[in-house]
Parts: sequence; structure tokens; C-alpha cells
Amino acid sequence: MRCSNKRVARLMREQGLRARVSRMYRNSSGVHKFFLKTGNLRLEEPLPTRTDQIWVGDLTYLRLGKRWRYLATVMDLFSRRIIGWTLARNRTTEVTLRALKRAIARRNPKPGLLFHSDRGIEYSAYGYQDFLKAKGIVPSMNRPRHCQDNAHMESFFHSLKAELTHQRPYASDAELNASVAGYIDRFYNEKRIHSSLGYHSPVEFECLANA
Repeated sequence: MRCSNKRVARLMREQGLRARVSRMYRNSSGVHKFFLKTGNLRLEEPLPTRTDQIWVGDLTYLRLGKRWRYLATVMDLFSRRIIGWTLARNRTTEVTLRALKRAIARRNPKPGLLFHSDRGIEYSAYGYQDFLKAKGIVPSMNRPRHCQDNAHMESFFHSLKAELTHQRPYASDAELNASVAGYIDRFYNEKRIHSSLGYHSPVEFECLANA
């Protein structure tokens, strides 16, 4: 039976009825305490002066036809180099953890490395945080409602989508993976210059710093 919302409201008032709306999210004291002790430590740190002092990580969506794929990356903040990444069908903690493990296998950082990310469940999950602790890595996270706290990773994703995937259809996972690999490993890291790096690529900047 069709009727307007105003009629329903009037009938409810006449009968003394009140609508009850359930909240979609509940406050969790445990989550609140977790984020209180995991703040943005990057704000207290100077800019890195060498590799493997501060890493940053994030996750983004890439379109494959009418579906989504999830790209997790790890960047060395000193050189802006992507040192670990993975592309997967599902958005899980395993995706971000795999990218981090690849970065560790490549760089073998010393304990005390600062790793910064957003507050997504892929990074705040106990499994991820326990892995950081086991490796002697110090976690850092964005402040609430401050997405610019991880601006370097956001900038990288913007460049990747504008220069590679925007309005470019992919027929398969293999094609998308090969395209992303070529962009990150052979173009962004080795050839794409950055004004903040003195107009050098990330790989060139690291070579000059280690010379």
C-alpha cells in the first residue's frame, strides 16, 4: 500500500510510536586504546637521511574489467623507491603483509625501522602488528581524518593511475600484473625523475647517496 512518509509520521505521532534506528557501528574501547598507543610517529621524526630509516605503505584499487584488484606497496621514504609490492584479488591482511615481507627480503633492515601506514584493518590487524614487532619494526599510523599523513604513497598511486591504468582496459590478471610490474620495476624506480630527489630517479638517488 503506497503512502507518503508524512502520513506515516502523522500516524506514528497519533499512536505515540517512535522509530528506533540501530547504529551501524559501535564504539570499541579496545580499538580506541590501540590507536591511542599507535600514533603518527612520523610527525616527531626528521626527514630520513639514508635508506631503511622510514618506510611507508598503503593499498589501492585497480580495475580489471568490472572487478577490482588490490595493490599493496611499500616505499622507502628516503628515495621514494617502491621496495615491495603485491597484487591480489582480495583485500586482506595477507596482501599488505606479503608486500612488506618482500620489502624485508630485499632490504633486510635493522631493528628500529619506522613503518608508517593508514589506519586500515589490513595494517591494524593483530597479525600484521605482531609481525612488525617480531621484526623490530616500529609502527606508525595516520592521525584520524588526516589522510595527508601518508601523502607520499597517495602521490605514488595518483601517478600510477594517471600514467598507467586510467582508461586502459585489461583483459586478464596476467596482463594487469605485467603492466604494473613494468611500471614499478622498470619505469618508476629506474627512470621516473623526482624534483624532490634533485631530478633523479629513486634508483639513481640511492646510488648517489651510497657512493
